[in-house]
Amino acid sequence: MRQSFLRSAVVAVALASLSGLAACSSDDPLEPFVEIPAEKLYNEGIFYLKEGSYSQATERFDEVDKQHPYSEWARKALIMSAYTNYTRGSYDDAIISARRYVTLYPGSEDAAYAQFLVGQSYFNQMPDVTRDQAMTNKALEAMTELVQRYPESPYAAEGQKKIDIAKDQLAAKEMETGRYYLNRREYIGAINRFKTVVTNYQTTRHVEEALMRLTEAYFAMGVVNEAQTAAAVLGHNYPDSRWYKDAYVLLQTNGLEPREEGTSWISKAFKTVLG
Repeated sequence: MRQSFLRSAVVAVALASLSGLAACSSDDPLEPFVEIPAEKLYNEGIFYLKEGSYSQATERFDEVDKQHPYSEWARKALIMSAYTNYTRGSYDDAIISARRYVTLYPGSEDAAYAQFLVGQSYFNQMPDVTRDQAMTNKALEAMTELVQRYPESPYAAEGQKKIDIAKDQLAAKEMETGRYYLNRREYIGAINRFKTVVTNYQTTRHVEEALMRLTEAYFAMGVVNEAQTAAAVLGHNYPDSRWYKDAYVLLQTNGLEPREEGTSWISKAFKTVLG
């Protein structure tokens, strides 16, 4: 009964639309469609681009795709549409165009650049560490795809730099949350955050503090062997770190020494990445 009603409703809407179109056509006849050559549209887009009129340039490039889909001019216009949208800060539109380009022309010489535009569009929207890091994660994913799919492209090196920056920000967010839990003596929550830094973001500048905070949190819980291991791994890998000095003093004050337990997840995490 419900499906029959929905079909009837759809038919009614369609008929109403047709009636409306008929009424409009009788009162306001539509102008005949005039196809504009693809090359002309594309060159107009380039002209507006040089003039700094990015919105008008985008319109021309998009029109190429509408009037001449799947042509060579449409391919060129699509990457230019992604670029002009990116340049004028329309990042969502830039991402859509650039992703479409990579999907349609994955082997093109501009495919790597299109993928870079996807990552850069997300990268430019990364918030500070106090806010949700969804955009940072998307930037990381897009730049990682760039480096993996197009490692020989001229954009791979810059993509790797952006990967390092994104990872550092994600690690900073974990540290901020971990410190919050630690200050509230919610040690399990804090350990989970610091563990994420040690396992997933070990090459960032935050790993030293994360190991120190693990020493602190485990010691506060009475899990002495893990506290000693965190301090030992910290001292072995970063002997000159001020965080190691803090961890060492914390253990020494309580008559303990840094000592690595080989079965600890901390030791295994570092052997996996560094070994």
